[in-house]
Formats: sequence, C-alpha cells, structure tokens
Amino acid sequence: MSVRHLDHLFQPRSVAVIGVSRRPDSVGALVWHNLRAAGFAGPLWAVNQRPFALDDAQPVFAGVDELPAAPDLAVICTPAPTVPELIAQLGQRGTRAAIVLTAGLREGRGADGRSLEQAMLDAARPHLLRILGPNCIGALVPAQALNASFAPGQALAGELAFVTQSGALATAMLDWANARGIGFSHFVSLGDSADVDFGDLLDYLGSDARTRAILLYVESVKHARKFMSAARAAARNKPVVLVKSGRRPDGARAAASHTGALAGSDPVFDAAVRRAGMLRVDTLEALFDAAQTLARVHRWHGPRLAVLTNGGGAGVLAADTLGGDALATLSPATLARLDAVLPANWSRGNPVDIIGDAPPQRYLDALRALLDAPEVDGLLFMHAPTAIASATAIAEACLPLLRSADKPVLACWLGGQRVAGARELFDAQGIACYATPERATAAWQQLRDHHAAQAALLQLPESRPELQYPDREGARALVEAVLACGGEWLDELDAKRLLGAYGIPCVATERVTDEAAALAAAERIGYPVALKIVSPEVLHKSDVGGVALDLADAAQLRAAAQRMRERVASARPDARLTGFTVQAMVHRPQAFETIAGIASDPVFGPVLLFGEGGTAVEVRADRAIALPPLNAVLARDLVQRTRMAGLLRGYRSRPPARLDAIVDALLRLSQLASDLAPVAELDINPLLVDAEGAIALDARVRVRPAPPGRDGAHLALRPYPSGLERTTVIDGQALCLRPIRPEDGERLARFYGACSPEDLRLRFFFTRREVPPSELARYCQIDYEREMAFVALSGDMLCGEARAVCDPDNDTAEFAVQVSAPWQRRGLGRALLHKLIAHLRARGTRELVGWCLEGNHGMVNLARAAGFGMRGSADGTLELRLPLAPHAAPASEGTGR
Repeated sequence: MSVRHLDHLFQPRSVAVIGVSRRPDSVGALVWHNLRAAGFAGPLWAVNQRPFALDDAQPVFAGVDELPAAPDLAVICTPAPTVPELIAQLGQRGTRAAIVLTAGLREGRGADGRSLEQAMLDAARPHLLRILGPNCIGALVPAQALNASFAPGQALAGELAFVTQSGALATAMLDWANARGIGFSHFVSLGDSADVDFGDLLDYLGSDARTRAILLYVESVKHARKFMSAARAAARNKPVVLVKSGRRPDGARAAASHTGALAGSDPVFDAAVRRAGMLRVDTLEALFDAAQTLARVHRWHGPRLAVLTNGGGAGVLAADTLGGDALATLSPATLARLDAVLPANWSRGNPVDIIGDAPPQRYLDALRALLDAPEVDGLLFMHAPTAIASATAIAEACLPLLRSADKPVLACWLGGQRVAGARELFDAQGIACYATPERATAAWQQLRDHHAAQAALLQLPESRPELQYPDREGARALVEAVLACGGEWLDELDAKRLLGAYGIPCVATERVTDEAAALAAAERIGYPVALKIVSPEVLHKSDVGGVALDLADAAQLRAAAQRMRERVASARPDARLTGFTVQAMVHRPQAFETIAGIASDPVFGPVLLFGEGGTAVEVRADRAIALPPLNAVLARDLVQRTRMAGLLRGYRSRPPARLDAIVDALLRLSQLASDLAPVAELDINPLLVDAEGAIALDARVRVRPAPPGRDGAHLALRPYPSGLERTTVIDGQALCLRPIRPEDGERLARFYGACSPEDLRLRFFFTRREVPPSELARYCQIDYEREMAFVALSGDMLCGEARAVCDPDNDTAEFAVQVSAPWQRRGLGRALLHKLIAHLRARGTRELVGWCLEGNHGMVNLARAAGFGMRGSADGTLELRLPLAPHAAPASEGTGR
C-alpha cells in the first residue's frame, strides 16, 4: 500500500488538462469547465496538440513540454494509444499524479504486445507518478475547490469521503447528495484502479483530518492483504461503510467482467468486512441513508432506541423492523412522567404513541421525558400529517430541543406535501430525516452494527496456555510427499494423520488392502468398527454405499466388504478400489454433528468455516466463515454466528457441548491453514462435539502446489511471525523476546498496572493511573503487516516492550520503548530496541522516529547510545531520528498464528 504523492492528486497547486476540446460536450471540455466553475485557485493549463482559442482567453499548449512548469496534477482525456507516452512525458517534467479518464487501456495493445494499461504503468513507475483510473469519472475535493472530473455538477463541502468503482453510481450519489445538502471531503471514481486502489485511498482518507467517515461502492478487490491492512487501520479511526455488488453468482460474474478482477465469494467478503471492522449495507438506498446518518448523527450512547409517534401504525412498523432488543424498555419513572403529560389512552410503552391529535406542547413534553430518561440511548421522532396540528408548527416547536439533545435523534416525516416544509426545516438544521419507518430503523441498525463491530475489535482474548502441535514438520512433509507423487486428495488415513499432527483428536483408524487385513485391524482396534472404502475416484463414500457402521464381529465385517465391492462396481465402474479403512465406532449418543474446515477463496485466500455437519450439510447450509489467523475470541464468534450455536448450548435432557473443545479445534485448524499453503480444501465432517469434547470422525483434504513466496504470503492477514521469537540472556537471566500476541492483554495490563505514575507519564506524555481495555486491545491486536511490538517475558511476567508503527509507504516508523522498574538499567531496553531496529531494517523501513520528554533521561541515554539524532522543541520534547539502511524482508517471518 502507498499514499506516496497522493497529496499531488488531492491537493494540487496546479492542474493541466490534456485533451481540452472545442466541442462543448467532449470530456476534455467538461473537465475544463468543472475546474473553472469550482474556482480552483492555482494555475490551470489546457493542452491540445492542435491549439485553439478558449472562450476565457486561456492559452492552449501544444504539448506537455510547452507547459510553463510541471503540473502537480494532470487530467488526461485523450485516446487510449496516446496515454503511455503522455505519462512518460509528464513524469520526465516532474509531474507526480495523473487522472486518466480514458477507457480501453486494458483491452488495447501496443506494438510490443503489452496492454496499453501496462505500458502506462511502466512509464509511470520510474517517476513514482501515481495514476487514478483509467476509465474513471475523476475526483472532486471541495475544500480545495478541485473538480477534476466530468461529473455533472459540483460537490458540496463536507466530512464524508465517497469512493466508487462505478462512474454511473458516482454521478447518482453526487446528484442525490446535492439535493439533500450533504457534502464531501473527497469524491473519487476509481475506474479500473490500475494504480491507486481501495487500499491506497483507505490509508489516505483514514488519516485525513477533514474526513469523518468513508463510504465505498465495491465491485471487486485485487490485493487482499493490502486492502485488509488499510481497511483495519481506517476502520479503527472512523466509520467505513460499503456496499458491494455481486452477492449472487450472476452479479459476481458481471462485477468481475466490469472491473477485470475476480470478485471472490460473497460470504468470504462478508467475513473480511467483519474482521476489518467495516460496516456492509445491502443496497445503494442503504448507502445513501448511511451517508446521511453518518453526516448528521455524531453521538452514540448505546443501542436502546425510543420511538415517539403520533400514529400507532407507524410505531408498530418501526417496532417490527427494529426487533425487541433494540427498543428501550421504559422505566417506571419515565412512564410516570409520560402519564403526567399524555392522554390517558396513550400506549404506555415504547413506541410512545402520543395520539393523532397531539399539539406541539404534547410533543415537547414527551420529548423532554424521553431525552432525560437514562434507559434511552437515542430517539426516533415520527409524525404523520393530521388536520389538527400543522407539521411545520410542530417542527418549529421541537427543533430547539432536538438540536440541543446530547443523544442521537433521527426523524421520519411520513407523507408528502403536507410535511414537506417540516422535513425541510429538520434537514436545514442537520437532523437526519427518512421517508419511512423502515428506513429510519434501518439507519439506527446501521449505527448499532457499526459500533458493535468496533466493540468486537476491542475484545481481548483470555490468556490461555500456548497450543502445542505434535508434528508440524511431519504434516508439511506429508503434504509435500503427496504433491511429489502428483496427488491431489489425501486418503482418509493421511487426512487424519495431518489432523493429528496439529493435535486435533481423531478416531482410531487403520488403512488396509483387503478383507483379511481388515479383519486383523478390527481385532486390534476392537469391535464394533466402521468400514469404509479407499478409492482415489470417490470423494463421498456414502454416495456409492462405501460406508458400513457398527459392524459387531468378523462375519458382519466380511459381508460388508463384499457388498461394498459390488456396490462400487455397479455405481462407479471407473473407480479403483485400492483398499479399506477400519476405524473404531464412537458411541456418543448425546453428541452434535458439526463441520469444521478450510476453503480457498481466489481473492482472500484460505478461510475457515464452522457449522452444522452430517450428510445434510449442503441442504441445511448452516455455516459461518472467518479469515485466519484466529484467536479464541474470533473462534468463539465464528461458532456463535451459526444457528447450530443455540443447539450446542444444550436443551431439555441434552447437555451442552464443550465450547472450549470446539474453539481449540478451530484454533488448530487456523494454524494449519497458516502453515500449509498447499492445503486448498479441508473438511472434518462430522466433528462430533459433546460434554466430553470434540473428535473428528471423517476428513478429506485436497492439496495443490502453492505459489512461491514467503511463509504466510497466501493469507489475507499476516500471521503471527513466530520466526522472530528468540531467547536471550539479560543480566544473567533468560528472557523470551517475541512479537506481541492478542492473548497478551492480561500480561500487558499487569505490566502497565505495575508502572509508577511517573513511568506512565514519561511513556504517554500525560499523567494517568491506568491504560483502559480499549487501548490494551489496540496494543495487543496489531497488524503485523505494518506494525511490530516486541515484548520480553520472564516466565509469564511481561518485563518490557518496544513497538513501532510504519507508515503505509514503509518510509518511516514511529517507535516507543518501555521497561518495568525492576528491569531498568539492566540492558533490557537496549536489547528490545536493537531487536526492533533489526526488524525494521530487514523490512526496508527508511527511518525510525520517536519523541520523548527531555526529562526522560533513560530514553535519552538509550537513544544516544543507539545512534539517534536529537532535536529539542519549545514544548519540552525531543525528536529522535535514526536512519535505517534498507534490506530485503526476511523469509522467516511468516509462520504461526
């Protein structure tokens, strides 16, 4: 990911339009008109190879080399074959950003056989020239008076950023927003996103002070890890709401055709959005409503909504769409206060129906009671027109109270002309208005879901013993052996050996070649047993009669083997029967049949799934998906998102299943998916779970050669870099130095809790007694793609930390170091800082920067000894800088969870 030179794209000091034309309806003429109409303050230069006189007497230059200076930004509107050469000329002049509106570069070919798009990128690369597009509408930045687009009109200034892959939806959103007075910090059409893509813009907008929320229309994602890393960073800072096309296969194919990129599986995309902390909505209408909601609802106290209405039917519709858990339960004190101001026949509950004849004063009295109620987190104001009271008069009376409320307020003015004036009054005062109760409650649910997603990101997994994996190297060798023989599917015994290598309990199983060997294996295992065929051509053994259960003795086993041979020969004459597997029968009548496994997505790579198992798994389709790597909180959430979760809690005489055993199995599968890139599919079906634990009865595994790359490169999220773990001796005592893990939350809390107030002041630059859980979660659940935190542990005690956060370009990293009091002045801070510096050098970071208070003598001495340059400032802080020599990233950083 990179934000390099995006300031030239969105904050240019000068702009050149290449392809300005006499024709008023041409793209070049429209762009020129929009730039002039927006009032851009810097130089504007027009370029056309056949110069002519513009209406505003501006000169038209014949080429890039004739421009008075290199433009910060160039907007290219010329035919596709001319674009690569123009980019080369601009780069040589010193331009560092271009918007290519031209279409057809991906399809067009140059004389050397390259696509015109690739030739354009090759021309830009030596100059680090950033390209928005091609095949886009352009970009609008109202605060810069910049409209470098051929959109039909200007954007209002505001705090929302909108980024879209569809030009048509860009113009629709602009028209809709202007009609409602909603403004934007940035309005960007990506087009084919050959260079600048969602990841780049999420990084740029996520740290942009003028942008309070980001809205996306997504058709496809090209670079999953880049997208996820940027999305996670942006969503921690501000709301990111998106709508994605391609929920159904036909839509996904159309999206892929439109953008030229794989759309991937929609449930997997949902899982990615959830993991990043973004909010996905289903329709453009919902995205438009989200734009309004986010622009106008700034406060959040919780999910409990009170509904005030003058019509019972409207209140019922709101309650139906909200669901009972979102409606606030009014306290006796609030009910008594409402009793005192409302007619005797009011609804006496939530929704609060104040009756159709309500005058403005009744609205005000009821509103005050609800806004004062501690059990109410937000308010939905609804009004249907009546002949008794004017909607405008009610709006004028209520607005001062609602504007000063410290709780979120949404409004729904039902009707048309009779309430138009009231709606306009609310709109003008910045209160979000919706046309129907359903859209109003959907907006509230968007707010609730967004804040719930943010809260989920801040959940710290409990500290738990580190999982032990019996034979990870053996598992890798097993997979490599199958691939070396040209195999694709592991047989049942090898599949269970693979699971066993990661500590997943499996039923005792032996593979045999014939009936006689099966009889001997059954004697060793002990009756009753199950018998299954082994055939490379048959994946689902039960479909061809290849499974026999509860065989009580040798006679039954012999007869079952004979029947299997006959059935397979009849059902699949092409199938080779190479033997049988014999396994112990597991009698756990209270167990639940679940499925757990790994699948591969073309965009996001390996994903984990869990749900209801058994033979009807495809019919019931009860499963949830998550991206690895998982921690215990994420594994538990994966289980809870299935319908099966309710059954697993037990019912009637059926005891609950051990959730911790399921979580353990999912964590082990997550590690397997992280370690073994060749594993394309893995199904454990059934994974039996009950009060005793979990055990795999059957498994199938498909492998394929993995593309070359560092360990962990196949994952959308960079896994825990176990290759960086080291043991070192400090002052005669062995300490473990390793990257921080999500499970370190309790250790980190104890570490900060033991620090003196002075140590915390030196670390955080202000006096504090504790570090809140939300901050601990951010410090523990880091993105290893762009962050690193090394911790030192003596047993289970955390003794020190050194952390750094890299910018998206990996240009600079900001660092901090802290050591517990018993370990200060013993060399631990030096060891942690040196390990951090070595890691950053290895990943190619250019410079390490930090700040400390002048009175922090320990940090000053540590930095001086490490070679940092120092510069003081008037506020009593020191800026610390250390140049780092770039190196290639190490190959040993990508294993683990």
